[in-house]
Amino acid sequence: MDLPNTNPPAPTTTPIPVVSTKPKSSKLPKVLLLIVAGLVVVGFGALAAIKLLPKKSGPITLTYWGLWEADQVVRPLIDEYQTAHPNVHIEYKYQSPREYRERLQNALSSGQGPDIFKIHSSWVPMFKQDLSPVPPEAYSASEFEATFYPSAKSDLRLGNNYVAVPLEFDGLGMYVNEDLLAKSGKTVPQNWVDLRQTAIELSVCDSDDSKCGQGDRILISGVAMGTADNVDHWQDILAVLMLQNNVNLNSPSGQTAKDVLEYYTIFNRSDHIWDSTLPNSTMAFATGKVAIMFAPSWRVFDIQAANSNLKFKIYPLPQAPLDPTRGEKPIAWASYWAEAVNKKSPNSAAAWDFVKFLSSSESLQKLYKSAVDSGRTFGEPYSRMDMASQLTTSPYVSAFINQAPSAKSWYLVSSTFDGASGINSRLSTYFADAVNGVNQGKSLDEAVKTLTSGVNQVLSQYGVVTPLAPAQ
Repeated sequence: MDLPNTNPPAPTTTPIPVVSTKPKSSKLPKVLLLIVAGLVVVGFGALAAIKLLPKKSGPITLTYWGLWEADQVVRPLIDEYQTAHPNVHIEYKYQSPREYRERLQNALSSGQGPDIFKIHSSWVPMFKQDLSPVPPEAYSASEFEATFYPSAKSDLRLGNNYVAVPLEFDGLGMYVNEDLLAKSGKTVPQNWVDLRQTAIELSVCDSDDSKCGQGDRILISGVAMGTADNVDHWQDILAVLMLQNNVNLNSPSGQTAKDVLEYYTIFNRSDHIWDSTLPNSTMAFATGKVAIMFAPSWRVFDIQAANSNLKFKIYPLPQAPLDPTRGEKPIAWASYWAEAVNKKSPNSAAAWDFVKFLSSSESLQKLYKSAVDSGRTFGEPYSRMDMASQLTTSPYVSAFINQAPSAKSWYLVSSTFDGASGINSRLSTYFADAVNGVNQGKSLDEAVKTLTSGVNQVLSQYGVVTPLAPAQ
């Protein structure tokens, strides 16, 4: 856009007519000089005053692509913001999660993208060309880090900038069927060794033997683990196991990675308490056919819809053995969504102001209540650390919030619907091949070697890691 010419107009070349060359009284020029000087002072003062006046903003329309929350849940907050900002109009467009990532990237690439949109916490490498940095007027770096859980600090950063603001937190919790646990007389497992033993004792098969064996039909499974086809959120389970076992997921090699693959598959290939003939883990749990499963908070709604009478509780994840002398601490899992702003939006300042409004503690409380008023058991767990105390006793949310300070994440994550070419789906393919290979008798060495190569291939294409040198 061409800026208007701000130079003063050129002085006129028309000569001032001379009435007389003879000097007159000296009083008149002084009066004129005083008048001119006064006018000049007033003129400059007026110009200065004009520059200090706030500019009136014209009408602004913001397009907001949302997921998960229907318009009726978000509308009260949109209306509140628009009332306080009458020059801003917000068009909320609820999106289906199916093919959302491809649809969003195509819109952004064509210049038709929304001003505000949701991205998964693992999607920053895929959208790095499209993300507007969070301005200090919304959150400075120190404010961002003091407000949100530590996982956001690593997940939502691009270079020196944060590029999205989370409105919720989620991860993995351990869902336990209370009736099956009470019937067995067992306690809730605290570590993975205890989990395996508890799961074996909770399992029931159609054989006369007290333990399930090869070929037995599983009637009740102690835990939904071991396969990569019918275990919902197997990616998250496998990833957090590797993180707890000190595996570098950017290069999942060595004995630590092999140990995790061996442990995860043992429930299928050795203990025979889970196999691919069973229904998906959420439905199996809802119908009382599995005692323990691992899932995010929103699976509560699926369980309640399938069986409102099921008695279950959600607990924190089991942990690997910790060595306090090495500074080892518990590790939980994080998987959540965040609001981002289109880098090409002409109204990015207004967009970030709205996102800041949405992420305030007052707005998050209202959003939570609005979700409950719409018929849900609970709203989205709060993303802000200063709101943790409000949910730490919630029967369905407390396990996730209590784990949030120790939660980590990575790109191997489930239920993001990022499509066949997305970073989550592509990595899932390589990890699924590793799990299936071990279950089918492939050596751990071979499975991990192939896995490492595949992971490097995917991550290097997104600039996350440096490509491995070709084998000599």
